[in-house]
Amino acid sequence: MSVSILVGSQWGDEGKGKIVDILSDRFDVVARYQGGANAGHTIQIGDKQYILHLIPSGILRDNVKCVIGNGVVIDPKALLEEIEFLRKNNIDIEGRLFISHNAHLIMPYHKLLDSINESGKQKIGTTGRGIGPCYYDKYARKGIKIVDLLNRDDLEAKIRQNIEEKNNLLKKVYNHDELDVEAIIKEYTAFDEAIDPYITDVSSLLNNAISDNKKVLMEGAQGALLDVDHGTYPYVTSSNPTSGGACIGTGVPPTAISNVIGIVKAYTTRVGLGPFPTELTDETGEYLQKQGAEFGSTTGRPRRCGWFDAYLVKYSTTINGIKEAAITKLDVLSGLKEIKVCVAYEINGQKLKHFPTDVCKLDNVTPVYETLAGWDQDISKVEEYNNLPSETKDYLDFISKKCGFKNSIVSVGPRRKETIEL
Repeated sequence: MSVSILVGSQWGDEGKGKIVDILSDRFDVVARYQGGANAGHTIQIGDKQYILHLIPSGILRDNVKCVIGNGVVIDPKALLEEIEFLRKNNIDIEGRLFISHNAHLIMPYHKLLDSINESGKQKIGTTGRGIGPCYYDKYARKGIKIVDLLNRDDLEAKIRQNIEEKNNLLKKVYNHDELDVEAIIKEYTAFDEAIDPYITDVSSLLNNAISDNKKVLMEGAQGALLDVDHGTYPYVTSSNPTSGGACIGTGVPPTAISNVIGIVKAYTTRVGLGPFPTELTDETGEYLQKQGAEFGSTTGRPRRCGWFDAYLVKYSTTINGIKEAAITKLDVLSGLKEIKVCVAYEINGQKLKHFPTDVCKLDNVTPVYETLAGWDQDISKVEEYNNLPSETKDYLDFISKKCGFKNSIVSVGPRRKETIEL
């Protein structure tokens, strides 16, 4: 089988966009399997930067077909803006972009409720893009799917029913103005006309490609520790970024999967709220944030930064089945005299046997560090692994052994060419 899954191994923002772009040159199809426009994948080609939120990064490769699976929730405005952005940059998407008819649509009331909920007492740190409320309606069996756009009468009836319920909630509970149902119906009718050429049965498309021995790469958004089932709940996303979510989000069976590739940032970052055992709030944390340009491509929010957490990534390696890893942003560590790696957690002097996803427990752990020598050299121009400083190679070997995967790609800068393949 020739289906690979690419998964973020930490709390997201690991650099998946660049790695998908690098790898997609070897694949026929790239499929996104979960999340929504809350993701931001940044790709640097020469001096040009592309930021994609819904469409897979493989779209930048001329011969690659790109798929948005049924597990993705789609914001019509964000999708149309992204399509227009690609066209303006002379990226041909005709006959190359396919959208699942079973994907759910983010509605204006989803964004509004997301914003209202995030302004309440229990903040999660969401992007406010309506992702959570859309998934909520999906599992409450009140969602509106792309296939619903094809039947105008049923579409209008569903929208009216949902908005009547949401307006009642907005008015009576949140004391908020009601939504204009006619304007929303008009907006989504126009959206149907704009995306109709891209809609297809994605499950059939992918399984036919697999039967024809085509190579398929499935990419997730966010990271494994933001998985709604296996992450640091409740400070998680509303879907399954872990490798198991790939089959559910595309309709590809588990028996077709041949490899799982983890994207692993050379240090740790997190956006929003939630526990972060190795977080650095000192000058080193500021150094990582500045050197790594750690600001969200979707929200612009600064990312929290800390030492590499091998204990966390080992857990991620286990639940995802990661066999090989692409190490990203290694160049950001250049200039540090010493680098710490978390290898275990303690509570009251006792080492934990398992990674705790319980946030109360995770908030109270003490990270156990091992210290490695840093390096001063600028490694962004290094093209071969053997030419890296010995301290850099020691660091790569150390985290590989601690996490239980082999390193297959090392990114030493944001551009395509700043990549070393092992």
